[in-house]
Amino acid sequence: MPLPPPAATGMPLAEVDTPALLLDLDAFERNVATMAESARGLRLRPHAKSHKCPEIALRQIAAGAVGVCCQKVSEAAAMVDGGIGDVLVSNEIVGRAKLARLAELAKRARVSVCVDDATNAGDLDDAARAAGVRLDVLVEVDVGANRCGVEPGEPALRLARAVAGSRHLRFAGIHAYHGAAQHLRSVAERSAAIALAAEKARRTRDLLEDEGLECESVTGAGTGTFLFESGSGVWTELQPGSYIFMDADYGRNAWEGFPRFEQSLYIWTTAMSAPVPGRVVVDAGLKAHSFDSGNPLVAGWPGVEYVRGSDEHGVLKVASGARAPARGEKLRLIPGHCDPTVNLYDWLVCYRGESVEALWPVAARGAFY
Repeated sequence: MPLPPPAATGMPLAEVDTPALLLDLDAFERNVATMAESARGLRLRPHAKSHKCPEIALRQIAAGAVGVCCQKVSEAAAMVDGGIGDVLVSNEIVGRAKLARLAELAKRARVSVCVDDATNAGDLDDAARAAGVRLDVLVEVDVGANRCGVEPGEPALRLARAVAGSRHLRFAGIHAYHGAAQHLRSVAERSAAIALAAEKARRTRDLLEDEGLECESVTGAGTGTFLFESGSGVWTELQPGSYIFMDADYGRNAWEGFPRFEQSLYIWTTAMSAPVPGRVVVDAGLKAHSFDSGNPLVAGWPGVEYVRGSDEHGVLKVASGARAPARGEKLRLIPGHCDPTVNLYDWLVCYRGESVEALWPVAARGAFY
């Protein structure tokens, strides 16, 4: 059961309770528009794992996206419940209960899913038969991430044949996402990684089509590399997610030649203690944001650094000569990694200027299954 929101519409930002997840609507809307323009000519299917919020998905679709990606069945269910009619589960789904839920979703929306194993394809076929549906299935190809995915070329062809030969599945193309390339720091590194991925995806697509298997979709790409996939002549669909929010880790990338996306997501926190000069403690600790990509940054407060977190405390170091936040003052933190940070909150507090304009539920929070 979601907790009550920490704010109300029309409330001054200064009165919003903390910690809270803030969304700067002006920056967010510019990011949505920038990606819609940048992806023109290809299908845009943003990844909902970043925001887990149907209201955001609906706005992305209104700007031209064809649907969304999800990683888990429960996440996809939250999107379908929220009015999204086209969902790709860009992951392998294993287990009778999950497969049954996935097939049931296909009665309410267009649902696609990935496979990298023929046994899993057979299980998907059984679940689709039991539900009386036909599922679109993409063969996931490992194009360099070394995570899920069948090897390019002949192994992908064998699996695609198994999918195409199933009575209740439709072969819909290949999934070719290089997640490990998104945070390579230089543009040259990311470009080189996607060039290798493109060669693997192109070779696989051509082999499939030479064998009479139409590769309707080659889908993948992320915020850090989408321009390379879109210019490759291989990908037909792009899956960036973090561009709507951005975070401290993406901020460490070089972006020459890319459209510049703005930071729109923040943790709103209160200075709760100032026990000695040079140290301030805020109420946003380990439970308020993800630390897998390092500490958050303090936005708009020169000389103040977030240096340590514990469960419910964040310790700030104040440089000599810098103004320290006073007890009760509120600050914006830029999370290190936006996706898992969003998953910690029930609500997005959406503001414009200094006033709360909307409250959007994070409907797929905790949707791991």
